[in-house]
Amino acid sequence: MTTQNVRLGVVLMIATTFVFAVQDGISRHLAGEYNVLMIVTIRYWFFAAFVIAIARRQAGSVRAAARTRQPLLQAFRGLLLASEICVMVTAFIYLGLVEAHAIFTCYPLLIAALSGPILGENVGWRRWSAIGVGFIGVLIILKPGVAMFSPAAAIPLLAAFMFALYGLLTRYAARQDSTATSFFWTGVVGAVALTPLGLWMWEPMAGSDWWWMGALCITGATGHWLLIKTYEVAEASAVQPFAYLQLVFASAIGISVFNETIAPNVAVGAALVVAAGMFTLWRAQRVA
Repeated sequence: MTTQNVRLGVVLMIATTFVFAVQDGISRHLAGEYNVLMIVTIRYWFFAAFVIAIARRQAGSVRAAARTRQPLLQAFRGLLLASEICVMVTAFIYLGLVEAHAIFTCYPLLIAALSGPILGENVGWRRWSAIGVGFIGVLIILKPGVAMFSPAAAIPLLAAFMFALYGLLTRYAARQDSTATSFFWTGVVGAVALTPLGLWMWEPMAGSDWWWMGALCITGATGHWLLIKTYEVAEASAVQPFAYLQLVFASAIGISVFNETIAPNVAVGAALVVAAGMFTLWRAQRVA
């Protein structure tokens, strides 16, 4: 049984989006030099070690943290997130940080739209209308007829769907399992699944890049912990509007660090998406 604290959920979501944006900037740098599977695998090794340590501290033992009545759901969550990360980092290579995130920004809309049928949360017609406006904004970002049908644009779209489903399943799992249990399964399953692939694609890494790899590991573990806590304390449809801040943070990093640019259609579309998201939050609070 989860408690509902929208204000705390919002704070946690803002922190989550900032950490994820920093993490994505580091991923973009490393993926430009090394194989994606190797980078994500190393990150997951640290992630798995971190969740085991958390399990021992919070649950008393690894066995207690791993105990769940929904092992298939937890295993699927772990595989889904590991796959999504690989897909999204690949998108950074082909599209850059700003464009990939501009398309990926539709994932909160997917969560808000699906939180009703999957989680049984209340999403009224006003919020459905706002979600529709948000998707119009996404179409503007994609520039129908050009980028929308580009194979590269499909990569972050796939990642958005996968991450939305992961978020919903995380919320669903929280009804029976603790944060420590969900966190444990997320890290360990991903590490086990990725290790053979990462070792197969292994290549030497420069000494200076190991510092960046360490930073990636820390931000990765921190970001997913914050995300799990977010869905534990607040309804998905209530906190998702603030997930759009990841686009702002990631764009700032892309522009300042990687010399990327924001096209006018991206700015207009993103404004619509954010406005629609803020309306869904207002409706959630009004109904509450």
